[in-house]
Amino acid sequence: MDQPLIAIVGAGVMGTGISTLVTGHGLPVVLVDVDKDALDRAAAATALGLRHAQLTGALPPATTPAPLRTTLALEDVADAAVVIEAVTELPEKKADVLTTVSALVRPATPLISNTSGIPIDEMAAWVRRPGDLIGTHFMNPAYLISMVEVIRGPQTTDTTVDAVLDLLTRIRRRAVVVNDAPGFVTSRLLHPMINDAANVVAAGTATVEDVDTLMQGCLGHPTGPLRTADLIGIDNLVDALEALYARTGDERCRPSELLLDKVRQGELGRKSGRGFYTYSEA
Repeated sequence: MDQPLIAIVGAGVMGTGISTLVTGHGLPVVLVDVDKDALDRAAAATALGLRHAQLTGALPPATTPAPLRTTLALEDVADAAVVIEAVTELPEKKADVLTTVSALVRPATPLISNTSGIPIDEMAAWVRRPGDLIGTHFMNPAYLISMVEVIRGPQTTDTTVDAVLDLLTRIRRRAVVVNDAPGFVTSRLLHPMINDAANVVAAGTATVEDVDTLMQGCLGHPTGPLRTADLIGIDNLVDALEALYARTGDERCRPSELLLDKVRQGELGRKSGRGFYTYSEA
């Protein structure tokens, strides 16, 4: 029996991680981006991620991944059973993609925005059929972290929710469905905490390493907030904080000068080889 085709738009860190997850669980993927180099990097990173997932037990060692096809043509999403938008957290870019995709796919095709904070009801104005739109917030790396936050917008239909939960079950993810709001649950709590941690370092209260060590040892944070910032991508974090600040007015969401300075210097975290920490490979 043919497996449903999953389209992923955006070949950055999150799009690549989701491609790894989906192909690793036997569903074919078409991955779309405007940058051929980004697609080439994503294909290589997906292959590496699949090996990593098998070595860590996130996938069985004998698993044969489904095909991954990369393309520059957004029209290639037209026959997909599900479309996952994973472009950068900038409303204008998400609007462009979702507007075009919603005009290409068949009615009742779930349109999933992998967003860390932009309200689904705001995005609903960008699509032809708001009932088909839903949010997910995969954590990074998506192929290792089993929990997914699912965001139901005010216009999202039961059929769309059920289809997305079925997909997540097929790729062995656990889902928690939450209501729509800026930042939802995870980003609304995590991003201001990371911002606070950066401000603590900037004030000279503690070093980067000491902040993370205290958060791990005293409060049970698995990696520490600043290592987490490096994993998210400091540029992505700043975009998400700015989106939250614009929608909530919460001063804790105004990006710290330390975060902004790191973006200006190209110190974006793991993907650039340097952020709050230095990494041997970009």
